[in-house]
Amino acid sequence: MLERRWLEMTWRDGLFCHWPVDPAVVAETLPDGLSVATYEGDAYLSVVAFVMDDIRPRGTPIGLSFPELNLRTYVEGPNGPGVYFYNLDADDRIGVSVARRLFALPYYRAEMDVSRPVTADRSGDGGDSVRFVSRRTHPGVPHARFDATYEPTGEAFAAEPGSLDAFLVENYRFYAAGKRLYRGEIAHEPWTLREAATEVRENTLFEANGFDRPDGDPIVRYAEPIDVGADRIRSAR
Repeated sequence: MLERRWLEMTWRDGLFCHWPVDPAVVAETLPDGLSVATYEGDAYLSVVAFVMDDIRPRGTPIGLSFPELNLRTYVEGPNGPGVYFYNLDADDRIGVSVARRLFALPYYRAEMDVSRPVTADRSGDGGDSVRFVSRRTHPGVPHARFDATYEPTGEAFAAEPGSLDAFLVENYRFYAAGKRLYRGEIAHEPWTLREAATEVRENTLFEANGFDRPDGDPIVRYAEPIDVGADRIRSAR
C-alpha cells in the first residue's frame, strides 16, 4: 500500500517476455537481503518494454513521456515480494541521471523509438502492432540492443490470483541495491493482458547483464494501457 502517490503516470504499449530459469542462475546475482522467488520450482527472467506516458508529480498538469526497457527477476525481500531490476534503459537523460545519483537504480541512457508500423494488409496506422527499438548509449557499460515488433492476438484477460501470469505481472514493489537496499512501491488496477505475437530481431539484454540466453521460447503478453501511482523510493527494512 502506498504511503502517498508521489508520481502519477500511464504505462502503454507494454510487452512482457518471460523465460523460466534455474533458481541458482538468479540466486548468485542478487544482493544481500534478497532471495529468489519461484513459481512451481522455476525462477524467471523477464524482458519488459513499454512507454511511460505523462509522468508527473501528483497535481501537476504537464508531464514527461519516454520509453523504458528492462530485464528483471522476482524476489523475496525485507518488505515482501517484489521485482529486482538488472537494467532500466530509458530515453530520458535527466531522469536517468537523477535515478542513478539519488537511488542507485540501474538506469542507462538509450536511444529508443516506438512506432506503429504499416503492415502488408493495412494502410496507414499499423493498428495494435508496435515496433520497439532500443540502443544503449550510456558510457562505460556493456552495450545492449533490442528490436522487436509485437501485437496482441488473443482475448483480453486478467491474471487469476495464484496463477503464473499473476506471479509475473502483478507486482507492486521493486528493490534496488546501492550503498544500501532500496525499495519502491507502486499502485494500479490489475493488468489487462492479451496473448501476443512477437518478432524479435535483436535482444542482447541477457549478455549485457552477464546471463546466458535462456533456452526455449518465452511466455509473451501484451499489456493494455494502465494508470500507475508511485511512492518515493525508500530504504528497505
